[in-house]
Amino acid sequence: MKRTGAGILLISAALGVAAGFLFDQVLTSTGRPTFTPAVTLPILLVLLGGIVIALAVPIRRATRGPKGAPVNPFRALRIAMLAKASSIVGAAIGGAGLGLLLFLLTRPVAPSVGSMGTIIATAVCGALLVAAGLVAEQLCTIRKDDDDEHPGDDPGLRPSPHDH
Repeated sequence: MKRTGAGILLISAALGVAAGFLFDQVLTSTGRPTFTPAVTLPILLVLLGGIVIALAVPIRRATRGPKGAPVNPFRALRIAMLAKASSIVGAAIGGAGLGLLLFLLTRPVAPSVGSMGTIIATAVCGALLVAAGLVAEQLCTIRKDDDDEHPGDDPGLRPSPHDH
């Protein structure tokens, strides 16, 4: 599995910014109030980040500790994929929060402090979820065993100088 790269996180965040900005634009153009995320959203994002790290810590302990119980590679992969998804979702939600904030700041009327507080908290907690996902992904890295086969290391696969 390839690690989550900065490119996919930047694309997710950019799409989130665009979606948040355009969503508020559509709402106000139809005469509705702007969108404000629920207060529980930032709390849930932080809890999700904590859960992802808590799931990854036992994998790290098993792989870096003294030779103990073997690590189930499928469990490690599942948790690593959850961590990867969490970082991408965190980037998208954080970007959406920034898009909502950008829309509010470009309006001629000053927004209320309460709605801006929730939007800023959502953007910050989205960034925290990205960080938690990346940390958990790092924690799920399993060292290669010495007996793992490496591609191209099999002497039977190398052409002999006499094969001409």
